[in-house]
Amino acid sequence: MAIDFGKLGETSSADTVLPPRDVFAVLPSKDKKYNYLRDVQGEVLKEWFDHRRNETDLVLKMNTGSGKTVVGLLILKSCLNENKGPAVYISPDNYLVQQVMAEAKALGIDVTDSYKAPSFLRGRSILVTNIYTLINGKSAFGVADAGIRIQIGSVLIDDAHACLATAEGQFTLRMPSTSNVHAELFRLFRSELYRQSESGALEVEQQEPNKNMLVPYWAWIDKMREVAKILYDSRDDEGMTFQWPLIKDTLSLCNCVFGGGFVEISPKCLPVNVIPSFVMAERRLFMTATLCDDSILVTHFDVAPECIATAITPSSANDIGDRMILLPQELNPDITDEQLKAFFKELSRSHNVVVIVPSSFRATFWSDVVDITLTAGNLYDGVRRLKDGHVGLVVLVNKYDGIDLPDEACRILVVDGLPDVRRRIDKLEQAVLFGTGETANQWIQRIEQGMGRGVRSNEDHCVVFLMGRSLTGQLYAHAARKKFSAATQAQLSLSDRLADQLRGRGTEAMNEAIQRCLRRDTEWVKASKSVLVTLKYATGGTVSFVSLRRREAFNAAQRRAYPEACASIQEAINVTTDKPTKGWLMQQLAEYRYFIDQVDSQRILRAAVTENRLVTNPMDGIDYTRLSTPRMNQARQCAEFVAKFADPNGMLVAVNGLLDEVVFMPDTSSTFEESMKNLARFLGFNAQRPEAEFKKGPDVLWEIGVARYLVIECKNGATSENICKHDSDQLGGSMNWFIGKYGTGCSAVPVMVHPVNVFVHAATPHADTRIVTTEKLATLSSSIRGFTKAVASQKGGATSAIIAPLLVNYGLTADLFVERHTVAFRVKG
Repeated sequence: MAIDFGKLGETSSADTVLPPRDVFAVLPSKDKKYNYLRDVQGEVLKEWFDHRRNETDLVLKMNTGSGKTVVGLLILKSCLNENKGPAVYISPDNYLVQQVMAEAKALGIDVTDSYKAPSFLRGRSILVTNIYTLINGKSAFGVADAGIRIQIGSVLIDDAHACLATAEGQFTLRMPSTSNVHAELFRLFRSELYRQSESGALEVEQQEPNKNMLVPYWAWIDKMREVAKILYDSRDDEGMTFQWPLIKDTLSLCNCVFGGGFVEISPKCLPVNVIPSFVMAERRLFMTATLCDDSILVTHFDVAPECIATAITPSSANDIGDRMILLPQELNPDITDEQLKAFFKELSRSHNVVVIVPSSFRATFWSDVVDITLTAGNLYDGVRRLKDGHVGLVVLVNKYDGIDLPDEACRILVVDGLPDVRRRIDKLEQAVLFGTGETANQWIQRIEQGMGRGVRSNEDHCVVFLMGRSLTGQLYAHAARKKFSAATQAQLSLSDRLADQLRGRGTEAMNEAIQRCLRRDTEWVKASKSVLVTLKYATGGTVSFVSLRRREAFNAAQRRAYPEACASIQEAINVTTDKPTKGWLMQQLAEYRYFIDQVDSQRILRAAVTENRLVTNPMDGIDYTRLSTPRMNQARQCAEFVAKFADPNGMLVAVNGLLDEVVFMPDTSSTFEESMKNLARFLGFNAQRPEAEFKKGPDVLWEIGVARYLVIECKNGATSENICKHDSDQLGGSMNWFIGKYGTGCSAVPVMVHPVNVFVHAATPHADTRIVTTEKLATLSSSIRGFTKAVASQKGGATSAIIAPLLVNYGLTADLFVERHTVAFRVKG
């Protein structure tokens, strides 16, 4: 073939024009499906290029399924044409990297997945890679004192909220109990952990999967030199290589948590400044879905709040597909998970039904009806099968973001239960902040992302089910629904009006409604479109004042400007009204104050405990507060508690949500114990969590009458065939604690929640021990549900006179509870 030197002078206009809309117009080989840009895409691109492109940090917000990937690729191509390269497109994982690469190929934009590619380094092609490539201890782009290895001109973080979870993991050093690091660190802090809680530390030492303990900050800071040496000496060990360089310079500002056979070390906020090429990039763009709370962009990526407040959005928010959103267990609290599973399996015979579950454990619930279970290993092939045709019922494990399931790939989407958290520090903070707006923000974000999987354009449609009584219950707490995006709130409101016609009916009525949506019934489509047509994006984004001040405090502490750090946290405390969050913030104030005044730090921590019993105990501990109610009247207290609910349905939803948490499931001890405490209050008893709140005593203590108590140890995560000697001794120790605190004038029944009632031969259980087995926990839940329905059915409200016989009927009085809902034990011969 003859060489044509004449072509050497030719330059494609796609490589020279700057406005991204013009770039799109002149791309020479784009797929025919790209006839034109959507209006929302064109608006965002015009606003960016005409007015905002020279700003260093920018946030772009577009509804899920509105074509963000095309927008991102065109912006980076424009940057390259303007010589603002090299350009990097960051995705949360490899699956999405492949997806972006395929989109770029269809557009005809030159991309590469290799950071070594000459075309990328010379600014000719866009590097498409995952967040791991950028943020890791051996980042090809350079880390900390190693400096910049690869200069970045323009970087775009797509699905920024999804990337954050990965970034958290990259900044978290996690070592197993078999490692030298774990052994040395536990030796270093063992005595301090036992000082915090003897039983808790023993469980950690025995590697109980459900127990987590935070190393007190004063011990961590005081022994920083020893900690640094232990970690430095093992810096090349597996599990250390990619994390140690990221956290070594902020080690004193890290949390250290032991639990479940691991030790985890993670910073209070992510020190992204250790990746200098990212921090110093000329243009940094963060693309997100239209979530109401963008605080995590501040705490994790250190994005300036003014950038979030002035985010680029389309003028109209109606660029979202049609979603009918149903909460079946709010419509009818009697519908069981088993009934819903059968219902969805039947629907899957004619439609693809995708179920998002929070964990592998929950995936087992669906194992008898599932056609495919998708995890990271088979995700790409599974999604391709869904797009190619009918598969049936597909379970997606802990994947709430980054997957496109358009049209027939997913006509019915089920979000089954609240999303789980992975890091040990997150589990601890979730327990400390249980039931607050802070925890709601986190799971609402992931639920919203999950709900977006089934609609990928404004012409798409999908029926979304929010399943699980705990999820349903949380939606009614802390104004949670207002934390969804405007479009989702509008669709929820429409579904509420539909729910009024379905409430109290079975799956047949729900099926009639969803079939009309799937058949594109004219009346439904009209109603659905009408709630979106005038919808506008919220102006800019929202950053919580607390998150902003926490980030400011961390940044100040990195500079060792500890007074500034304390001042920032104090501002957050001053505007916080709910006690659990205030106590949590006061502990953080105490941590920063320790660098300045150790005595005052302990004073602040003692005050924090008065706001939130679950924060770290001060050095000298705290005094135990006895549960003691003179002239206690169960029926009256129950009536007072019930009266707090605005309507009977709200009470049913709330109690069903608690009962959904009281199940035998690994790694759920904290929520189980908190739910047991709250159920006691609903039944007219009083309750505490002494081990969590005072660092000594049983998991849960119920006051069931004047000088009468239940001392409860919860082993809901147990999987053994017998009750071990350690658990037996723990319950015995809790009874000794009770006698020491309450004396012989009070009586208590030792109760253990465990799947079985048989102790190992070596155990010596307390003679009065009773067991709440799997069977008895089920009957207890059934009794409480029946009692709740009976109370809710009272037209004029439930007085103590009405409640008293109902408590007797369902075996929920102090006299009947132990007899009806526990069993005796036996010791294996």
